[in-house]
Amino acid sequence: MPPRAEEPPREIAPGVILVDTGYLRPGGAAAYLVRGRRSAAVVETGTALSVPRILSALRQHDMRPDEVSHVVVTHVHLDHAGGAGALLRELPRATLVAHPRGARHMIDPSGLVAGAAAVYGGEEALRRIYGEIAAAPAERVVEAPDGFVLDLGERPLRFLDAPGHAKHHFVVHDEATRGFFAGDTFGVSYRETDGSNGPFMFPTTTPIQFDPPSLHASIDRMLAERPTRMYLTHFGMVEGAIERRAEDLHRAIEEHVRVALAAPAGPGRHESIRRGLEEQLLRSLAAHGFAGGSAEALSLFAGDLDLNAQGLEFWLAMRGKARSPG
Repeated sequence: MPPRAEEPPREIAPGVILVDTGYLRPGGAAAYLVRGRRSAAVVETGTALSVPRILSALRQHDMRPDEVSHVVVTHVHLDHAGGAGALLRELPRATLVAHPRGARHMIDPSGLVAGAAAVYGGEEALRRIYGEIAAAPAERVVEAPDGFVLDLGERPLRFLDAPGHAKHHFVVHDEATRGFFAGDTFGVSYRETDGSNGPFMFPTTTPIQFDPPSLHASIDRMLAERPTRMYLTHFGMVEGAIERRAEDLHRAIEEHVRVALAAPAGPGRHESIRRGLEEQLLRSLAAHGFAGGSAEALSLFAGDLDLNAQGLEFWLAMRGKARSPG
């Protein structure tokens, strides 16, 4: 299967424009422009390196930077929010909307940078992938608690607290299209794996706050709104049969947990978890009817497998501490 070609920004639902942020590869991560009658919002920013793509998408769709009233990040992981500070510099009227647990990290990103550098192997490697992470001015940051509503002009966006992938995660319900900007709560679904059985769903359990019961509950909370679309950061819109996609995701999360619990403690646990996730991925893709081979699948999900294994290993460590006496 040939590599995915980069596609220009395009409208995928009424007033919703998909922008490929260029994270790691074409089709790796998305931002969205949402147009209301009074103003527009950018949902997810990608990295600092993604800012020119978002500004170009605004121009291509006849939106001026001063028409953007809000920049929304579903959570503060850098592939979703690393470009927020840099983007605000280019959008003179925009306010950044972040989860109450994450807003302070947008104002002072030093902790985020240090944590991500530990995951990616140092600050130099981090800058190559994410660019320079700029702070957001405190006076331009708004916290969005559960139930917060942002109206772009006859287009209300409603925010629901959605822990499980991270404690600082919310999802955003767009009533106009009956869709959720789901961040990482509804997993990842790369368009290369689409087939006759529809989109393929895979969880994301990146460090450091994966919590399986909370993630299951957050997925079910979205389902209670009877959505017809999910706007995923990784990658694009998943439409139709959302309940079936959720069932696939619930099963996959349970399998991740089983793989983690089966891994022996000790120095080799990370490698054991990763091998188990590889086996889960290949087995699930085969059942789904994926047309590519094993090498292509493992390459496509290489980053996810590494980070998911790290997240599961951290979850096991925290689980063990919680169960320890004293």
